[in-house]
Amino acid sequence: MKAFIVDRYGRAEGVRAAEMPEPELREDDVLVQVHAAGVNVLDNKIRSGEFKLILPFRLPLILGNDVAGVVVRVGSRVRRFKVGDEVYARPHHNRIGTFADYIAMNEADVALKPGSLTMEEAASIPLVGLTVWQALIERAGLKAGQKALIQAGSGGVGTFAIQLAKHVGATVATTASAANADLLRQLGADIVIDYRKDDFARTLRDFDVVLDTQGGAVLEKSLQVLKPGGKVIGIAGPPDPDFARSIGSNPLIGLVMRFLSRRIRKEARRRHVSYSFLFMRADGDQLREIAALIEAGLIRPVVDRVFPFEATKEALAYVETGRAKGKVVIKVR
Repeated sequence: MKAFIVDRYGRAEGVRAAEMPEPELREDDVLVQVHAAGVNVLDNKIRSGEFKLILPFRLPLILGNDVAGVVVRVGSRVRRFKVGDEVYARPHHNRIGTFADYIAMNEADVALKPGSLTMEEAASIPLVGLTVWQALIERAGLKAGQKALIQAGSGGVGTFAIQLAKHVGATVATTASAANADLLRQLGADIVIDYRKDDFARTLRDFDVVLDTQGGAVLEKSLQVLKPGGKVIGIAGPPDPDFARSIGSNPLIGLVMRFLSRRIRKEARRRHVSYSFLFMRADGDQLREIAALIEAGLIRPVVDRVFPFEATKEALAYVETGRAKGKVVIKVR
């Protein structure tokens, strides 16, 4: 089958088209013919080797973390799906590889595609949708009447997070360029701060939750807008000891993560707030809940560009510029 792979960690030039064997089907798996695949910042981070300590992939590796397609074969123990079902998913992080003709996934990680969406729209949802759901609903417990700050609201995570936070009933603030303000207000943002002119840390106060997608100085400043007991949930790092335990990392890696996050955790404690790192997990049940919101018209996909499969390297390069509004998608067939 055709696929886009990385042979060695490094620059984008290391990504290439290749013929790969069709994936092996386990008894709990569905084999999905890929119609479209979302492109994420995570794909470039994996390609560069940024996550190789915590995600030790075997190379060559097929990239890709979002998929929409059709079930063409099922394992002997599969009960939720049948051949011909249109599905969408974020594969388990140990079994990524959606930039290909086919991918095998455990049925627990898969959900029926929202019927109102095209394959390309559906492929834009799983990774960002699960990230936001697990951050705002599962970990932060965001409720009506609370205040949430979504950093970098025009990105894939941000456009989804604004909509979900607004659906919950929160007051939503976000940071973005002035050019994207109208789009973000249409999605539900109550406050849009132009990061090029204004300092969000001087404007916002007494927030319950911050979803940080930036890390670094933005993460540190995010602590300043929280009320006592507030939570910053970061998806750009640094990873923390709880994350190390959750993935069963060896003690040395755990110590490294403790050291990397020591400063931000110490500052959070000083301000009587909390910081935690989130690396989302595959979850078909949550995708079903997200699909219900989409079918009810409460959340809509935001797709910036669709690239042909042959232009996968160009799609990765475009995502790396940071200029995409919403998601970038590859049309495989």
